[in-house]
Amino acid sequence: MIRLLFNILIDIFAILFLPFLMAGIIKKTKAFWGGRKGASIFQPLYDFIKLIKKSLVISKTTTSIFSLTPVISIAGVFTASLFIPLMSGNAFLNVAGGLIIFAYMLGLVKFFSLIGAMDTGSSFEGMGASREACFTTIVEPAFFIIIASIMALSGIYSFESLSKLVSASGSYGILIAIFAALALFLMVLIEGCRVPVDDPATHLELTMIHEVMILDNSGPDLALITWAASIKMLLISSLIAKIIIPDGTILYPLYYLVTIFIISMIIGTVESSMARIRMSRVFEFIFIMSSLALIVLSLCGVGMFEGFGD
Repeated sequence: MIRLLFNILIDIFAILFLPFLMAGIIKKTKAFWGGRKGASIFQPLYDFIKLIKKSLVISKTTTSIFSLTPVISIAGVFTASLFIPLMSGNAFLNVAGGLIIFAYMLGLVKFFSLIGAMDTGSSFEGMGASREACFTTIVEPAFFIIIASIMALSGIYSFESLSKLVSASGSYGILIAIFAALALFLMVLIEGCRVPVDDPATHLELTMIHEVMILDNSGPDLALITWAASIKMLLISSLIAKIIIPDGTILYPLYYLVTIFIISMIIGTVESSMARIRMSRVFEFIFIMSSLALIVLSLCGVGMFEGFGD
C-alpha cells in the first residue's frame, strides 16, 4: 500500500513539475553553449504562474472553439499520461491497447490545436496549422510501427512491453532499443516543435509553425497550451526511458530523472549546434524517423522468426 501511494505521488510530481524542469534545462543548456549564464531552470514555471495571473485578450472573430482549445489540450495530455509509464515505471492504466488510446488522445489535442488556430480567421495561423498537419501525417504512422512492433515481439500489448524489449528479442534486443530510442527522440524534436524542425524562439513568417498557431492566445490560455506542449515532450521522453532503463530495477525513479535530464541536455545541445533546416527539407528530416521505424519493424520481425524457430 505504501509502495503504491509512493508511486502515485512521484507520478503526480512528474506530470505536474517535470515538464517545466525539462524546458528549463533545455534553456539552461542553450545558455551554457552560448557562453551565457542563462535564467534559472525554474523560469518556465515562473512564467507559467505569471501567465495564469494575467487576463485574457480574445479576438472578436473567434468562436467557442478557440476558447475550448487550451482546456482540451491540457485535458488531452493528462488523459494520455494515464497510459504512459512515468517516474514510477508503471502506468496508472496499464491496459492492452493503451497505445491506441494514447495516440488518439494526442491526435485529439492536435486536431483542436489546428482548428483553434484556424478559428482566428488569420491566414498566418492557418499556414502554421497546415504545416503542423502535414508533419503529423508522417510522424504518427512511424510511431505506431515502432510501438506496435515491440508489443508484437514481446507479446504484451501495453506500454509495459517496452521494458521487456531486450529480454524478449534475444541478440537483436539492443539494436531494436537503440533504433527505437533514436526514432522516439526525433519524435520529441518534431512534436515538441524544436530545432531543427521548428524554432520556439523565432517569430519569422517563413519559419514559424507551432508559435504562429498560438499568437492569438494570451494569459491562462497561453499558459495551458505551453504546459500541454511540455507535457507531450515529457511523455515521449518517458517512453525512451522505459526502453533503456533495465527492467525490474528498484532505482527506476532515479534512473528516470537522470534519463529526462540527459534528454533535455541533448535537446539543448542540438538546438545550440545546428540551425533550423529549410522548410522544404523538413519532410526529409521527418522521414528519418519513418526509416528508423521500418528498421525496428524488420528487426522485430527477425526476432519473432527466431522465437518461432526456437
